[in-house]
Amino acid sequence: MSFAEAEFGEKSRLRALLEHFSVIEDPRVAWRVAHPLPEVLLLVVCGTIADCDDYDTIAAWGEQRLDFLRRFLPYHHGVPGARWLTLLMNRIDPGLFSACFTAWVHEIWPDRADLIAIDGKTSRRSHDRGAGKAPLHLVSAFATSSALVLGQEAVADKAGETGAIPILLERLAEAGSLQGATVTIDAIACNATIATAITRAGAHYLLAVKANQPTLRREIEAYFNQAPLEAVDHFADIDKGHGRIEQRSVSVAREVDWLNGEKHFPGELRLPGVATIVKVSSRTELKDHGRFDTRYYISSATLTAEAAARAVRAHWSIENRLHWVLDVVFADDMARLRTGHGAKNMAVVRHFAINLVRQARDKKSIKLRRKLAGWNDDYLASILTAKIR
Repeated sequence: MSFAEAEFGEKSRLRALLEHFSVIEDPRVAWRVAHPLPEVLLLVVCGTIADCDDYDTIAAWGEQRLDFLRRFLPYHHGVPGARWLTLLMNRIDPGLFSACFTAWVHEIWPDRADLIAIDGKTSRRSHDRGAGKAPLHLVSAFATSSALVLGQEAVADKAGETGAIPILLERLAEAGSLQGATVTIDAIACNATIATAITRAGAHYLLAVKANQPTLRREIEAYFNQAPLEAVDHFADIDKGHGRIEQRSVSVAREVDWLNGEKHFPGELRLPGVATIVKVSSRTELKDHGRFDTRYYISSATLTAEAAARAVRAHWSIENRLHWVLDVVFADDMARLRTGHGAKNMAVVRHFAINLVRQARDKKSIKLRRKLAGWNDDYLASILTAKIR
């Protein structure tokens, strides 16, 4: 029986985390291991939750909170220093670590997500100019309703997103996270390979159509310009906040047989199971100027205009509720990890931490929760040991 199980009985989020950590291969020679890998990973997750943003502060926090850590694992030789943390995190297989994360999320929060946004983010200071190494770019899947990170895949740069997204989708599909969901992605994913991967996983796609698909965009634009009124469903809403007023008008057409016809130009984009096309016209009034914008989308889901408006708006929550939080609260853009797999693996650790911190049962901000976790062992324990639903 593990320490966590002995103290807390019923299976908790922490016990599940330790079980998933156990499948990650330790690259070191067994007889030379003073700090077992589960102890290292638990330390970096706890330290990250407790407002530590680099290996130096994580190691220092661990030294001061060794009694707390020993509630869960032995730590016979104490905690490793910052140098050892760097070496160990650089050597862990990032693909296996990401798969561990996805499996853990699916076990802890098994409810199916209705909307999943996929988007990329660059950790800007993770580059190494001397070695010609570009900064880390991480593509993440985010359940917008529950504000949970579901999975991630690292790529060399933003241009590599089209290759990373199918890998991420495959991992999510294996975990059962895509079934019945609508997956929203920006225009970079508007291609048959990604759309097919989504539909084969039992999900629907909602993809932006921009300049990278000029023929398709022109056809959808022309349809909305000429469509009879009764063929189009409409919905309008107003969003106020942050010094702006945005008025959005959403139009949806579900008579799309003309997109599935047999006559196509060579090389023309053909997406599987198209059911809906969407036009979103927005007018944004800022303090000193106004802005007008029109965007187009294509989906395999049969959407009403109101449902399309909700999905399009929910997609951008990945920017506000994940990327912004990582930058401002977790200092992701300031991370200077550059060698080995450290940057990729610590990006996954931040996802572990943000999922756990966000589920705390209080009304405090994520920033304050991290502070409290660093000050108060009982508060940190309550985050770690909440029971699986």
